[in-house]
Amino acid sequence: MSVWKLVRVLLFCGAYYSWLCAVYVPDEWEVAREKIKLARELGQGSFGMVYEGLAKGVVKDEAETRVAVKTVNESASMRERIEFLNEASVMKEFNCHHVVRLLGVVSQGQPTLVIMELMTRGDLKSYLRSLRPKEQTETLCLPPLKKMIQMAGEIADGMAYLHANKFVHRDLAARNCMVTNDFTVKIGDFGMTRDIYETDYYRKGGKGLLPVRWMSPESLKDGVFTTNSDVWSFGVVMWEVVTLAEQPYQGMSNEQVLRFVMDGGVLEKPEHCPHLIFELMRLCWQFNPKMRPSFPEIIGSVEEELQPSFRDLSFFYNQATHTDTPPTPAPSLAQSPQTPGSAPSTPAPPASTADIQPAANGETGAGLRLPSPEELPSYAHMNGRKNNC
Repeated sequence: MSVWKLVRVLLFCGAYYSWLCAVYVPDEWEVAREKIKLARELGQGSFGMVYEGLAKGVVKDEAETRVAVKTVNESASMRERIEFLNEASVMKEFNCHHVVRLLGVVSQGQPTLVIMELMTRGDLKSYLRSLRPKEQTETLCLPPLKKMIQMAGEIADGMAYLHANKFVHRDLAARNCMVTNDFTVKIGDFGMTRDIYETDYYRKGGKGLLPVRWMSPESLKDGVFTTNSDVWSFGVVMWEVVTLAEQPYQGMSNEQVLRFVMDGGVLEKPEHCPHLIFELMRLCWQFNPKMRPSFPEIIGSVEEELQPSFRDLSFFYNQATHTDTPPTPAPSLAQSPQTPGSAPSTPAPPASTADIQPAANGETGAGLRLPSPEELPSYAHMNGRKNNC
C-alpha cells in the first residue's frame, strides 16, 4: 500500500470514528461498569443476550436494584452498535408508569450495556400462556373481567403517553407488553421478541419482517402507521388476552391474513369473551382509521372499572403536568349506543378459519369523539425513525 493510500485510509477512519463519537455522547444516563453485576440469562435479543442483573445507584433511594441488562454481541457491526444506543436514547425521553423505564447506559468500554426496568413476570404473551390449563381436560380459566379491563387501561395509558409525545409503536402485541411483579402491564420491548416469537412476523416482498396479524388494513396496504393503526393492534392485543395468547387468525397463512384484513375481515368474538371486551375490540377494528377511538377515549370508556391506584399513577389522569390538555372524557362502553352498520363483502375465508368474520365498516365509534385528519400530529417510530405516512 502506498503512503498516500495509507494516509487516506487513516483520515477516513479518523473521520468515521469522530462521526461515531458524535452519534452517541455519554450523558447523565451513563453508569459506571463496576456498578452492574450480571446474574442470569433471560434470553437472546435482537442485538445480543439479555440478562437479569443488579445495579447500584440507578434508582433513587435504592442502594441496589434488580434490573434487565441488554447487551450487544461481540460480532455486532458498528452500525448495529449505534442502532442499539440510538434505541436507548429514544427511551430517555419516556417517563410514564405504564412504559418500561430506561435506567442507565454503559457506553464506555465493551460490551455496551443498556439498563432497563426488570419485568419479573416476563412478556404478556408468555404470562397469558402460563394461565392455560395444564391438562386438556381442565376448564379454561380466563382472568376476571375486572383484571382484563385493568390490563386494557394500563396498555392504553402507555400508548396514550407515546401518542402525546408523537411516537407510533408500530408493533403493539402481547409479546411487546411486559408484566411486573404486581401484575401491572407496561409497554416495552427488550429487543428480544423477534427472536423468541419469530413466527409472529412475515417478510412481505423482500421488505423487513412485518407483524401482519396485528396490522391494520391501511398499514398492510399502504405502509401507513399512525396512532390509529396502533389502536387496531390494541384490539388484537385484547383478543390475545381473552384467548390466553392464541395466534390471531389461526389456520390462515400470513398471505391469507394480509388479503383478508385488507378486504375488511376481522377476528371473531372468542368463546367466553365478555361482551364489554368484544365491544372494545370491535371499535378498534373499524376499517376507516378515523372512526377508531383514541387511546384516551378507550381509557375514558372503562375508567370507572379501573383500580383506584390508576388515578394516581396513570398518564391519563396526570397529563396536565405534561400538557395543557385535560383528560378526554368518553362515555362508558356499557352505556354506549349501538349504531347498526352494513358488513362489507369479503372473500370467503378457508374452512379452517372459524375464528374470523367480516368487519362492520359502517359502524360509528359508539358515541366517542374521534379526531379529524387535521388534528392528527406527525409521528416518529419508537426507534427514532420518521414515519412513512
